[in-house]
Amino acid sequence: MNYKEIVKHIKQGNTILYPTDTVWGLGCDATNEEAVKKIYELKNREESKSLIILVASIEMLQEHVENIPEKALELLKNAEKPTTIIYSNPNNLAANTIATDNTIAIRIPQDDFCIQLIEEFGKPIVSTSANVSGESTPKSFSEISEAILKNVDYVVNLHQEKVAEKSSTILKIEDDAIIVIRE
Repeated sequence: MNYKEIVKHIKQGNTILYPTDTVWGLGCDATNEEAVKKIYELKNREESKSLIILVASIEMLQEHVENIPEKALELLKNAEKPTTIIYSNPNNLAANTIATDNTIAIRIPQDDFCIQLIEEFGKPIVSTSANVSGESTPKSFSEISEAILKNVDYVVNLHQEKVAEKSSTILKIEDDAIIVIRE
């Protein structure tokens, strides 16, 4: 796998189409507001709807979330399936990745390719399903719409035969309570 080529595109502010630990995703530099804007345009999605961010490790998570609840660390250590957690007061991320209530959804992927890519890039990467807003999430590369394929800047040629079971679980922790946003 040529990580250098993919990283070059991300550093240039380009969008990528790539296999995540769940479904095929659209990604870019999560710290580059212009690149993130391209993702919203690709998806034809309002910027008020926040995006999921992928980080490679708990250490990288700590660079972007001021206060990680102990319960979140516990969940991350014991997660058996892809789990995204919503955190308050994110920092060092593009403003248009952050929800209006000053929260951000972040996942540490359970996938060697994703972790390696993020480590090579050295910063968080956006991960949102590779579909136009309102359309169903593609479970495989062959289900990705022509509109996405034609307009994304770079397509990662990996695992195109992979069929995803489902998107990640999304959890939010409020005052020691774990709220399930998406099962």
